Amino acid sequence: MKRLILGMIYILFIMFLNKAAIYAEQLSADDIIKKANIASYYSGKDGSADVKMIITDSQGRQRIREFRILRLNIQQGGEQKFYVYFKKPADVAKMVFMVWKHLGRDDDRWLYLPALDLVRRIAASDKRSSFVGSHFVYEDVSGRGIDEDTHKLIGADEKYYKIKNIPKDTKGVEFAYYIVYIDKKTFLPMKAEYYDKENKLIKVIRALEVKNIDGYPTVVKSEVRDMVRGGNTLMEFSNVKYNVGLTEDIFTERYLRRPPVKWIR
Repeated sequence: MKRLILGMIYILFIMFLNKAAIYAEQLSADDIIKKANIASYYSGKDGSADVKMIITDSQGRQRIREFRILRLNIQQGGEQKFYVYFKKPADVAKMVFMVWKHLGRDDDRWLYLPALDLVRRIAASDKRSSFVGSHFVYEDVSGRGIDEDTHKLIGADEKYYKIKNIPKDTKGVEFAYYIVYIDKKTFLPMKAEYYDKENKLIKVIRALEVKNIDGYPTVVKSEVRDMVRGGNTLMEFSNVKYNVGLTEDIFTERYLRRPPVKWIR
């Protein structure tokens, strides 16, 4: 009798695993992208991290940027707010980049330039411009809106879903399409390859290291490479924290010139 019960438990367990596998394979490209978006940008109610950005040009010359990034979820999978405060080097110290991320319309972006005491709105057409001279773009900070592309599942193996993404509006983008490799367990995008109209690879973004922080799989090292002009930018994340108690008033124009000391020191 004991063997019979154990056998039945084993059979039920195998059936559960098979159903889980079937469910995973039945996910549509849109479902996978939505899960990847949540995993990448919406962990916890809010979050903060210190970032070291190492920019290397095609000649091997390096520049370093250090900043603190704050993120607040207004709506899970929807509205968000980001605040980026630059600490080093001196030429960018006290500069602030702020984003109000929206659904179904362009994000609002501001850049405070302390040397000029100037707050500048970043136009939607500039979202694919270089982020403070790096190989990342402004849009990479808060993430590309998932409704801006059509998504197609073009492959899958034991580890990754392979999704092809084609922009619905090609105006203002430097790529014709991009392919993302999404981890099946964590749903974190581990690699993105960007191609031009001639199917030439022009840029690659990779997640180089992932850690489990407060129960959330988190990319703590990533890299983007320019496959046309050469050069790369490495981002290293440290002091990553979730659910720290950020409030919405931090993410206002008032704090562009007067940063919230409690959260950026």
